[in-house]
Amino acid sequence: MITVVIPTIGRASLADAVPAGVPVIVVEDTGRRGPAAARNQGWRQARTPWVVFLDDDVVPAEGWADAVVKDLADLPEDVGGSQGRIEVPLPEGRRPTDAERNTAGLANADWITADMAYRRAALEKVGGFDERFPRAYREDADLALRVMAAGYRLVKGERVTRHPVRDDGFWASVRFQRGNADDALMRRIHGPGWRSLIGAGGLLPRHAATAALGLSALAMTTVAANGSGTARNRAAGAALLAATGWAALTARFAWERIAPGPRTPAEILRMLVTSVAIPPVACAHRLRGELRERW
Repeated sequence: MITVVIPTIGRASLADAVPAGVPVIVVEDTGRRGPAAARNQGWRQARTPWVVFLDDDVVPAEGWADAVVKDLADLPEDVGGSQGRIEVPLPEGRRPTDAERNTAGLANADWITADMAYRRAALEKVGGFDERFPRAYREDADLALRVMAAGYRLVKGERVTRHPVRDDGFWASVRFQRGNADDALMRRIHGPGWRSLIGAGGLLPRHAATAALGLSALAMTTVAANGSGTARNRAAGAALLAATGWAALTARFAWERIAPGPRTPAEILRMLVTSVAIPPVACAHRLRGELRERW
């Protein structure tokens, strides 16, 4: 009835992601083409009516194989997909870090391929994943929107899959801003209202304001340093005003990330440093994505 497809880049956690009792196709992304391309390769090899996508860093709960069969049994033909329940175990005895809270958000996300089953007929109808999405970001939301646009419904099942939190390093939150480039592709495919269709928020407008104020402060400081008289004073005043606005927005962003967390020295330092870096990096990636889609 089902085939499980797992794309991997060689994580050690793969062993825990492979469920027992069902056919499994593991696709190693040796060419680094991205999970969308790897999943397409996998589901096209499958011959079962349903294909279940798991990530290589999840842990299906005990009895998962029986539970997924039960979730999919007797679903009406207009149901094209079924999502498992995602649980993110958080540490006990302390508040979660910013990174842990971000991962915990997967528990409430819709149609993510951490555990998502699709009817093979639905995948064939829409052509599978769009391989223009080069990373594990938005490629699953895009597929869900296209499947629903093709006339299918998506539902949620009762099976449970755990998604452990992993430490991706000090700069992980900055590296994740690369996904802003893929948001430009989402806008091109699904229109300007795509965020509301998948229930996604976004801080890019605020990041753009922060980055603009920072650049303005630098520009006016340069003008003041090379000017004289009234022009210098005006530039210095404009630089001070822009710098004050940049500092206020940056401090707000940092505190929003610090306040809910454990507030350890290491966490506070990481939030302060990355909160300065994220706005311009996010805007740069979005601009790159917009230019890529334009040309």
